Amino acid sequence: MTAVTHSTDAALLNVLQDGVDFTERPFADLGNRCGLTEMQVLSRITALKQKKVIRQISAIFDTRSLGYTSSLVAAKIPTGLLDSAVSVINSHPGVSHNYLRNHEFNLWYTLAVPPTSRLGLDRTIDLLHRLSGAESTRPLPTLRLFKIGVHFDVAGTFHPGDQAAPSYSESSRTETRPLTADEIEFVRVMQRDLSLVPEPFVAVAEALGMTFSAAAEMHAQFLTTGRMRRFSAVLHHRKAGFGANAMGVWAGPQNDPDALKRLGETMAGFRAVSHCYQRPSYPEWPYNLFTMVHGKNEDDCEHTLAAIAEATGITDRLALYSTREFKKVRVKYFTEDETRWEHEMA
Repeated sequence: MTAVTHSTDAALLNVLQDGVDFTERPFADLGNRCGLTEMQVLSRITALKQKKVIRQISAIFDTRSLGYTSSLVAAKIPTGLLDSAVSVINSHPGVSHNYLRNHEFNLWYTLAVPPTSRLGLDRTIDLLHRLSGAESTRPLPTLRLFKIGVHFDVAGTFHPGDQAAPSYSESSRTETRPLTADEIEFVRVMQRDLSLVPEPFVAVAEALGMTFSAAAEMHAQFLTTGRMRRFSAVLHHRKAGFGANAMGVWAGPQNDPDALKRLGETMAGFRAVSHCYQRPSYPEWPYNLFTMVHGKNEDDCEHTLAAIAEATGITDRLALYSTREFKKVRVKYFTEDETRWEHEMA
């Protein structure tokens, strides 16, 4: 594990996670925010990427706002079939995360399919269920988004009970119309890792065939409408010193949607919670509220989950820890890979 020990790197990583502005000299602007020159910022980011602390710097889009449908999926995979199941599931280009967790539903993955999919989400999940050899597969789509926004406290200044208003939630999504051809191309270009040169967004505008001001305006529109959550750094959490992540699942009330909404909003108010959702429950799975928390170790995660339990009064809960990471990538939107997979596998 590579923990970030230099205070300057920690400060830089914090501002990189907050967001990179679409300006002609974004790295100079980042330097102004943390007391560094433009060249120092570029040099430190290069080193942090070489150490694999920074995964990439790019746009983080809202899947649903782009017209995609998605779901968290829980699968019960026999031990002897685990490797082959992982291979099949990871082959889908819309699978961005895939973890082994400490539960009889042992394989947890996220799946997104484009608006052009012939199969659609449900039939794709059914196909992966059959191909993987799963004993049981449970789709767990988002019914309500209370919070999404990963921000690792690299500087170590937060406490388990700290509160902060969610930076992105259900109300942030304001645009529902289909994307234009120019907007789809914008997504394709902006999802690429940002070049570490003084004027990377000037090159982005050229790649889009736009003036810089037109590209900047489209960038602003994507942020305003919630189609883009932010343009920022994504970290390798373990390399950044966060060795544990827990998916806290909570059995909230089943027949009181207002109470469930209040509980979800309470959970989302914890700064240490990066994701908070309402999801469907099943007879063998009563848990309908989900919170993701990260910590330097399991004790950090448990302290946060205990604080949430105290604030909500929910006692029927589980903490599912990832014991192996099989896949963690950004979804690449509007590529030919999605169509190719369906052609080959279906």
